[in-house]
Parts: sequence; C-alpha cells; structure tokens
Amino acid sequence: MKIKEDIKPVSYLKSRFAELLNQINETHRPVIITQNGEPRAVIQDAESYEKMANSLNLMRILAHGEKDIQKGRTVSQKDLFRRIEEKLTGKNK
Repeated sequence: MKIKEDIKPVSYLKSRFAELLNQINETHRPVIITQNGEPRAVIQDAESYEKMANSLNLMRILAHGEKDIQKGRTVSQKDLFRRIEEKLTGKNK
C-alpha cells in the first residue's frame, strides 16, 4: 500500500470518483476512504475482491479440515479410495 496514494478523504471520492476508479483498476490496490480523518470504507477492484473472497473461503475449508484432524475425524487414504470405489461400482467389499 502506498499511503499517500491509497488513503483519500470522502470529498476526494465525491469529486474524482472516475479518476479513483481508474487508479484502483490499474494498480489493483485498495483505497481507504476517510471521513473526518477516520477510516470509513475500503474500495477495491472487482477482480481483487473476488480473489480475496476465494482465498478466505479456502482458508475456511482448511480451518474445518484442521479441526477434523485435531478431533481425530480422519480416514486413511486406502479406506477413502475403497469407499469411493464401492460407491462408484455399487459394491461393498
């Protein structure tokens, strides 16, 4: 983040919105919008937002997996593939 470029007051947003959108889409850096000197919002390009959301979802999945490991809810690879094969073939071995 480049502080001088990436923190803007709400008045800047109001007067130069198109310019700000161009900056965000070119740099892919989020911009913090302040009001009365306090941070109030963050604006970022759609592609970066989507990547961030996907990353967060992946982290949630990994966290669930970690909890399962800690609680001993695991299956060996051999058993997993056996179960998959049984489901696919409709056979119980």
